[in-house]
Amino acid sequence: MNHTINDLVSRRSCRAYSERAVEEEKLLEILKAGSYAPTGRNKQSPVIVAVEDGATRDLLSKMNAEIMGSATDPFYGAPTVLVVLADPSVPTYLYDGALVMGNLLNAAHALGVDSCWIHRAKEEFESEEGKALLAKWGLPTDLEGIGHCILGYRQADLPAPAPRKEGYVVRVK
Repeated sequence: MNHTINDLVSRRSCRAYSERAVEEEKLLEILKAGSYAPTGRNKQSPVIVAVEDGATRDLLSKMNAEIMGSATDPFYGAPTVLVVLADPSVPTYLYDGALVMGNLLNAAHALGVDSCWIHRAKEEFESEEGKALLAKWGLPTDLEGIGHCILGYRQADLPAPAPRKEGYVVRVK
């Protein structure tokens, strides 16, 4: 099987991380792959914010947990959070951001880094606290949160793949 196809088929979401940080060279490669995701009319509407600072990571975790009505860490202890945001004035922004998320997740796996897509970025960055973070980072405050790609190294084995559902693929010849 082709290496790229194998990586796409074997990637799994990780939900238990060690404290081990992602190496700089791997993080840079993951970010590069995210920045090369296809975007509508090559508008490149998304922005990736790489959060490695523990205090900011913990603040995002707290904000995200409050949205889902929980006190647990929705980032599962992952030390790095990549926040994907996009410009909602671009008609394809949501799709563009989703493709960036996919590239980040798949690039991480190809480099031996574990990852998971965590939702609720939209709600986080609609809040006053979220808008204040955007301003602090020098970004427009009208960007919409698409998702969080958490990165790190797993504490346990990943689960086996779930069987693919019946009818997942329909071929018309």
